[in-house]
Amino acid sequence: MNDAAPQQRPPRQSRTGLTATGVRKAGAKSGRSRAREFALQGLYQHLVGGNDATAIDLFTRDLSGFHKADAAHYDALLHGCITTAQYMDELITPQLDRKMAEISPIEHAVMWIGVYEFQHCQDVPWRVIINECIELAKEFGGTDGHKYVNGILNGLAPQLRAVEVEADKAAGKAG
Repeated sequence: MNDAAPQQRPPRQSRTGLTATGVRKAGAKSGRSRAREFALQGLYQHLVGGNDATAIDLFTRDLSGFHKADAAHYDALLHGCITTAQYMDELITPQLDRKMAEISPIEHAVMWIGVYEFQHCQDVPWRVIINECIELAKEFGGTDGHKYVNGILNGLAPQLRAVEVEADKAAGKAG
């Protein structure tokens, strides 16, 4: 019989939203991820209902959970996407295999978010942008909409983030 007391580990420090290994817990979303969700909802209102950015903004800020979103990122996405919509559609359209009018408004808005972030959020790696957009399309879009969004954004990344994509290819990270 061994009389030695079992070793006890020191209690782990709580890191909100992270597992013990530092990975984000399922369901724990960053402020930017939440901002993308709220922006997506607003862009949907714009695409489907023709609502203007100011009305959408006022409505969205009153929604439950908005306080957990990165408000500055939400503002940039909502207003930036609506302001540059025509330009972004001109970038997206050559990548499409159908007319823009046949694209779901959710996938359309997700692609806007991806293109906007490629162009204006240089602090967010291109792969993160694509992954975040895939997750948005999975959560809010149609069954295989995320695959379509992935294909379009992967087609645009070399054009909009050329240096970064080339660096990843050279390092064997892009495929």
